Amino acid sequence: MIQKKNVHGYVEKFSETKESLGYEAHGHEIYKAFSRFYRNPRMGPQRGFVQTTVGVVREEGFFKLWKGMSAAWLRQFLYSGVRIVSYKYIKNKLIAVNPPEKGSQFPIWKSAMCGATAGGFAQWIASPADLVKVQLMMEGKRQMMGLPPRVNGIMDAFIKTWNSGGVRALWKGAVPCVQRAALVNLGDLTAYDSTKRALLKHTSLPDALLVHFLASSVAGFFAALLGTPADVIKTRVMNQPFDEKGSGILYKNSLECLKKTVGEEGFAALYKGFLPIYLRMAPWSVTFWITFEQAMVMLGQDTW
Repeated sequence: MIQKKNVHGYVEKFSETKESLGYEAHGHEIYKAFSRFYRNPRMGPQRGFVQTTVGVVREEGFFKLWKGMSAAWLRQFLYSGVRIVSYKYIKNKLIAVNPPEKGSQFPIWKSAMCGATAGGFAQWIASPADLVKVQLMMEGKRQMMGLPPRVNGIMDAFIKTWNSGGVRALWKGAVPCVQRAALVNLGDLTAYDSTKRALLKHTSLPDALLVHFLASSVAGFFAALLGTPADVIKTRVMNQPFDEKGSGILYKNSLECLKKTVGEEGFAALYKGFLPIYLRMAPWSVTFWITFEQAMVMLGQDTW
């Protein structure tokens, strides 16, 4: 591990968000297809992931797959930077008496607590951008159905959301988003940290590209495994119709959505969108962690 003095959190945040924004442009179309394809079956017949992707291209145009990209970039800028800095801060300052040495084993339960807390906090900060992103992604479908657009661009979406209910409206639906982020980072951050430490301790592999690739591959799988059920619930809660008071018509909260989904469709329904989520999270995790580690080395900072 490279040791340098004056390690500043803003360097990590800049490096982290830079790679995340680049990959967000590639993963956004997969997330959009998932958001469209896994809506509540009560809201009409469903199409599969591939059918949804082809349908968006045929019905709305190829570049509509990137509808809402500006909000996605803003969300990723806030979310990605905060989660990394928060994880390391909680791990090194609040839980571990001393920062762990290279190759040392950090208890998995502590790492899991750090990952879930950091992910949930980061998502809470980024929730307004996430809400606007979902609104923008659904505009193409509304226009195709002959409905008037609700918003016209990211600033218009923020202004209309603010006017509809002030600050509280910007965090509408934040709870399922925070829950999802906590589970995703429980998988991603915990798996990467634990796998990398285990490889460095139990093998002769150096802290280099191969270790980063193996650890990030494991992280991507567990992020998708833990995040898919929360993503399903989050998408259903946020995409359901609301009454004039702003309350959900189908579900009061994410817990009720979870109960109804499992009760009416079975436990497997929580993993119906696993493939598109994995196709997005696995390459994202590998791309991000490898790039992040290399960027930290180039900047003369400690590797993860």
